Amino acid sequence: MMNERVQNVRLLEQSPAVPGQFSECVENTDWHDVTRCHQEKTEHDVLRALSKNKLDVEDFAALISPAAEPYLFDMVAKSEQLTLQRFGNTLSLFAPLYLSNTCANECTYCGFSMSNAIKRLTLNESQLAKEVAAIKAKGFDHILLVTGETNKVSMPYFERMIPLIKPYFSQLSMEVQPLDVDEYKQLQVIGLDGVLVYQETYRRKTYLEHHLRGNKSNFNYRLDAPDRIGQAGIHKIGLGVLLGLEDWRTDSVMMAHHLRHLQKRYWRSRFSVAFPRIRPCEGGIVPKSVISDRQLVQLIAAWRLFDRDLEMSLSTRESPEFRHHAVRMGFTTMSAESKTQPGGYAEDSQEALEQFEISDERPVSDIMAMIRQQGREVVWKDWDPALSQG
Repeated sequence: MMNERVQNVRLLEQSPAVPGQFSECVENTDWHDVTRCHQEKTEHDVLRALSKNKLDVEDFAALISPAAEPYLFDMVAKSEQLTLQRFGNTLSLFAPLYLSNTCANECTYCGFSMSNAIKRLTLNESQLAKEVAAIKAKGFDHILLVTGETNKVSMPYFERMIPLIKPYFSQLSMEVQPLDVDEYKQLQVIGLDGVLVYQETYRRKTYLEHHLRGNKSNFNYRLDAPDRIGQAGIHKIGLGVLLGLEDWRTDSVMMAHHLRHLQKRYWRSRFSVAFPRIRPCEGGIVPKSVISDRQLVQLIAAWRLFDRDLEMSLSTRESPEFRHHAVRMGFTTMSAESKTQPGGYAEDSQEALEQFEISDERPVSDIMAMIRQQGREVVWKDWDPALSQG
């Protein structure tokens, strides 16, 4: 399958690195040096990181290194303590709303990839209204809008649909194709609160091997999207890598550098990270770098120790058992009863429309019960726009 796809590569002309933005940092960074950064960490480095209150990227690298594995229990305990101190005993729930699975990209790991023979659907106003009503009936007040990446589902579509959605939800985030600064500003005016742009991997060579055609094959343009989001003044910026495309430790260290870069420049914004592992999908791939459950727990705890103010999200990609134990580890938000195909909430479609298979299919009521069994309370809204004004 990979060889067939490589023959169809149609990469866009690559955008140059932008001075002062993270693309310039990546251009001046050697991937192998970053890999050695975590490979060479020792027990002394780990103990030093655990003793500090304010950690730098070198400390983060130590905490996700093999040398930190014997200290996993201590890391998880401290992660839980810091989360309770900063965010209290609560966990917020959100739902992804897939507006379209039409996509002009060829990505080796995604069910929406343009060459996959799946039924395509872009919600119209009537279908959207049914989805909104179905999601709202489950209690959600925070939704994440998701689409494939295509010019047919772009700014004119977003400008038409967001005003129809926003009145029903306190928080509205989106995970769509990267946009320009002025476009993000316009979407904020009509109700957008947060934007998630997952880089998938920070290694350019690997990135281009998995993004074979379409706008997403432009590495630097995607890499600098969080900078543009910050320049637009969006309230929350979300980062993530697809764990499995490359060495998960090296990609995570690069993302830690990215976070610090953004925090220094766009300090008025909040930041979140997510931990998606490659999941089965139509035409999917075998992960290059498998991260075990235990290693994922180590990574999650390391992020919380690295930044106690960071919002951390867990999706339904993970199993019910993992999510049950992960509730207290450092997360601030979690998706529930997710549908990864357009129209999935109202129609409960079983057709091949999905971006990826979810693992935790339990209804919202069961997720709420599980969270309370872990001694935490469910919240549907964790901030108000009025708190950000002034």
